[in-house]
Amino acid sequence: MDDLVFLKLGGSLITDKTIPFTARPDVLARLMQEIAAARGARPGLPLVLGHGSGSFGHAEAGQYGTRHGVHTAEEWRGFAKVQAAAGALNQFTLQAARAAGLPVVNFPPSASAVCREGVIQSLADRPIERTLEHGLIPLVFGDVAVDEAWGGTIVSTEDVFGYLAPRLRPRRVLLAGLEPGVRTHWPDGGVIPVITPETRLSGVAGSTAVDVTGGMAGKVREMLKLAAALPDVEVLIFSGEVPGRLGAALAGQPVEGTRLTKA
Repeated sequence: MDDLVFLKLGGSLITDKTIPFTARPDVLARLMQEIAAARGARPGLPLVLGHGSGSFGHAEAGQYGTRHGVHTAEEWRGFAKVQAAAGALNQFTLQAARAAGLPVVNFPPSASAVCREGVIQSLADRPIERTLEHGLIPLVFGDVAVDEAWGGTIVSTEDVFGYLAPRLRPRRVLLAGLEPGVRTHWPDGGVIPVITPETRLSGVAGSTAVDVTGGMAGKVREMLKLAAALPDVEVLIFSGEVPGRLGAALAGQPVEGTRLTKA
């Protein structure tokens, strides 16, 4: 699929990350309407949709240290709680997508992902590919996963995108969050227009709220790996907080943000 798009709605965008378990339903509804309008303008636009965990999964995962391994009975109970929290936000997202008329099909990574030392080794990609072939929208999200070395861990949406990209070969990867792009320094630096593996990023930090998957720095690392694996892919980090900007990005129009490229 030459025009396949991977789109992530960041947890900072669809939740209030400073208040545990707080979604932003109005923002979710607007974003889904923008996606629906973009697909209406380009019928059949193939799309893999993902979302972060925001104030849902990150709060629980931070309490139990799930990202870095699951060993004790208490940690395994925490593993289940993290999955439940991530799944709760996933249901909000799923409902918003369906209310906008989007034909989403849910693919929780915890149902099939197997990791080793935090890196996805396998994930059921064929069902995702099949749904795309029939014009549906697969929905993935940050979730727990079993880990052959650590017992359990957490995979971010960027991790999932990174695993799927060489198999599905998207043309564009769009990461919509609160920030207008990657800043020269956080929180008030200017937006870096282009990042390559040679770009110095000493000022890029993680999130101010709890974020167990590395905040902006983690996103940049994962997306640079993806760009290296797929030299023709376009990766853009931008703000979905500005009404209309997500729709413009999906339409291929120029929007303010940070592009990540192989070189």
